[in-house]
Amino acid sequence: MKILRLLPALLLSAGALDAADWNTYRGDSARSGYTSDELPGKLSLQWTYRSHVPDSAWPSSPRQEFDRAFQTIIADGLLYFGSSADHQLHAIDAITGEERWSYFTDGPIRLAPVCADGRIYCVSDDGYLYCLDAKTGKLEWKRRGGPTARRILGNDNISSIWPARGGPAVANGIIYWAAGIWPSEGIFIEALKLENGKRAWLNDTDGFRYMPQPHGGADAASGVSAQGHLVLDKGRVYLPTGRAVPASLNSADGKLQYFHLQKYGQLGGSLVIGLGTHFFNSGRLFNAATGIEEAQLGGPVARFGDQLASFSKDGIKIYRWAKKTKRDRKGNTVKFVGIEPLWNINGVPGGDELICSGSTIVSAGGDEVALVDSASKSVSWKGKVSGSVFGLASSNGRLYVSTDRGFIYCFSGKDNGGAASEPARKRALPGHIESFADAADEILEKSGIREGYCLDLGCGDGSLALELARQSSLKIYCLEEDPGLVTKARKRFDDAGLYGTRVVVHQASLKKTNYPKYFANLVVSGRSAAGSPVKIDPDELTRLTRPWGGVVAISRKGKLELSRRGALAGAGSWTHQYSNPANTCCSEDAIVKGPLRMLWFRDADLPVPQRHGRGPAPLFHKGYLVVEGLNAVRGADAYNGRTVWEYPLPGILKAFNQDHLMGTAGTGSNLCAEGDSVYIHQKEVCLRINLATGEKLGEFKTPPTSTGKPGAWGYLAAVGGIIYGTIADPEHIVKWRYLKGEMKDLLTESKTFFALDGKTGKLLWRYDAEHSIRHNAIAIGGDRVYLIDRKTAAVDTIKYRRGKGQKEPPHPGGALLAIVASTGKVDWKKTKDIFGTMLALSAEKNILLMSYQPTRFRLPSEVGGRMAVFHTTDGYRVWDKKVDYSSRPMLNNKTIYAEGGAWDLKTGIDREFKFKRSYGCGILAGGNHLMLFRSATLGYFDLAGTKKTYNYGGLRLGCW
Repeated sequence: MKILRLLPALLLSAGALDAADWNTYRGDSARSGYTSDELPGKLSLQWTYRSHVPDSAWPSSPRQEFDRAFQTIIADGLLYFGSSADHQLHAIDAITGEERWSYFTDGPIRLAPVCADGRIYCVSDDGYLYCLDAKTGKLEWKRRGGPTARRILGNDNISSIWPARGGPAVANGIIYWAAGIWPSEGIFIEALKLENGKRAWLNDTDGFRYMPQPHGGADAASGVSAQGHLVLDKGRVYLPTGRAVPASLNSADGKLQYFHLQKYGQLGGSLVIGLGTHFFNSGRLFNAATGIEEAQLGGPVARFGDQLASFSKDGIKIYRWAKKTKRDRKGNTVKFVGIEPLWNINGVPGGDELICSGSTIVSAGGDEVALVDSASKSVSWKGKVSGSVFGLASSNGRLYVSTDRGFIYCFSGKDNGGAASEPARKRALPGHIESFADAADEILEKSGIREGYCLDLGCGDGSLALELARQSSLKIYCLEEDPGLVTKARKRFDDAGLYGTRVVVHQASLKKTNYPKYFANLVVSGRSAAGSPVKIDPDELTRLTRPWGGVVAISRKGKLELSRRGALAGAGSWTHQYSNPANTCCSEDAIVKGPLRMLWFRDADLPVPQRHGRGPAPLFHKGYLVVEGLNAVRGADAYNGRTVWEYPLPGILKAFNQDHLMGTAGTGSNLCAEGDSVYIHQKEVCLRINLATGEKLGEFKTPPTSTGKPGAWGYLAAVGGIIYGTIADPEHIVKWRYLKGEMKDLLTESKTFFALDGKTGKLLWRYDAEHSIRHNAIAIGGDRVYLIDRKTAAVDTIKYRRGKGQKEPPHPGGALLAIVASTGKVDWKKTKDIFGTMLALSAEKNILLMSYQPTRFRLPSEVGGRMAVFHTTDGYRVWDKKVDYSSRPMLNNKTIYAEGGAWDLKTGIDREFKFKRSYGCGILAGGNHLMLFRSATLGYFDLAGTKKTYNYGGLRLGCW
């Protein structure tokens, strides 16, 4: 074995820099985290720069930490950073911390800039690459990554539909960057020549590549996208893809070399480090030529001269590179380059960030930073900061530390006696302007809207927006056509400490704003409040206003006029697990058609059960999205994603957070919406919660069991002011469908069905089953409750054991009943050949479907292969046939759809339905024109147009 003492060709970055400067993220374009510049062994704090807390895009994702702190670069005596909070690129004096200039972009800046040839380059969520003069901050040019100026709400900020989240990297006179994060919207990876700004190459095809996805056997049109700092190393561009492993492109022409999305579906992260023959990502070393994993290292790493430093639970380890040999599968000797440990040191804070400066290793973990002297192999200095450290930079003998609380610290060897400075701009709200204060007060009082998104169309100098911000919790977006007023308003809000976090100003035409439709809870006009004329297109005004209660409050001729938008014409609802108590799996929505396009996206900051737990579906009702998490239920604005309220319910979905693959597939949901209320049950109690406010309105218990005590709540539905439920059978416990799980709280059958008054909880009636009622075999509509009373299937239970040579016992037949929903009186009852395990109802067509739920990971009793349809008036069996299907049926108008076929609802005649999808373990669901499902990613079938399957890439549905 030969030790490689020096490997400059292997390890040096494609964009090697002067040792004293740190003019790009992690010191060079390979992001190695190394500089030959030495740090003093002992450090003192010189200054602290305090800013807003970073507005991280994905705060709940440990794989996407690229914007947890403001990443700094240092060049020619200035420190630069971009802010995700105030949307500005800042330049401050690297020695004193005093601000020299700042430049506004139109969106959050989430990635470090890069300095080259006297210019500073940065990207923003507004979709642009900016080029500024490094000394003055003057704009030289900017370039849009996407094809249009279309904007949406992204991570709680108005941004481009193609946010630029491929952090810029420079090498050999070329700058590389990327825009777009949703493959189906378009991904644009570009290389530009610095000398003239001309394009060297563009890759706009591999974002929509049809390829394997993170599940065996799952393929979809969903390829690469960039979220993180691009890496240049040895002729490759490594593209950080957010949560996934990186992709490799040829730096000369942009052609994709590899992207092992499916192979490493459990790995990935936004930090990539180029190391010549290898690259680092998600705690592992990968072969640079093939992208194949070769070694595990643990936490963050950095190049250390011609060696490698790494932090893991055992502390800091130093490795050397060595030529090695191994045997391949055929027994042949294969040469390769690997790592071997040299020395280590324990008891060092770390795990969040690591760089190397000369002979010193800098490690950070939590709120601590430490220097490790490699000569003595000991800690030479420790320091504490405010917040967790996610950014380190070393330049000219100074260490710069960035934290997730918005602090930037400068340390050096100069002993200043503890007298560190904190240069800061004075920020204060300006005084009231009485006329605008009165206007804001009137608008807030009459509209009743004090939270959410406000749009100021024609904001003027921002006076009205300032007063609205002062008197409410609104986040305000201001549009103004006059560039001079835009500059004035921005400075005004920035001086007040409001810019980005509370108020944002954009220059745009009021006729075509390019803002997302439906997003504004409140629309005002600062110009109109000042008595100035403002021309606003009525159609554009309507397009921007939120349905279900959005208010337009604009003064005309000195008088405030209010209009409140109603429901969106043609919009459907989804109030129960399968859309409605009829279990159609299809809403009445007549609006949504393909192709699907993103309206808003944000971090999933409500912990929910893992997908194999099959938790309850989210609901849509009257403009609200109701989502149930592990410990709470949340009401969100369905049109902009904003959290409106959250009701704590500790442990409510604990039983679902397992790999059992049963969940609501058997239990049904514990959540529904009706009228102005949300109903949710936990154990024996059902709560009634106000849909708009989250206020608790009532609490109901199940009727007493034979023991005289309430039992556990099972099935739940609400129709016409009546709550329908069942008392779950604790003795019937089904077996897990995948990995072993605790199933005693996932009850699928009940002994009693009942109806309560939805406001008082008074018992209206009850039906005590002769045998048992499967929760899936209940459907409600047209003033009738339809259910199957049937013996349970012993083969489904956790206790069942088949004897040697014995056949599985058949599931006994039962009775199909129609019960008057308001009185509990049995309308009709059928006992002949009642075979089904689920019911779905078309009340409009007077048709009741009985079938199975023969999905993946089914219960043994879900044998499938048959459907029957009954007339709801008298229970007459309209048709009964053997059919081959492998999903829960969906009822859409006159047709039954399932994976495997489509049938006329009234006749059972086969209908043409050429449906194909890749791997997907969930159900089919949809509206009038569209059917949605999991097909590796989000899949949808165009029912009204092309009759084809499409993907929306970059996200995938759960397993139910």
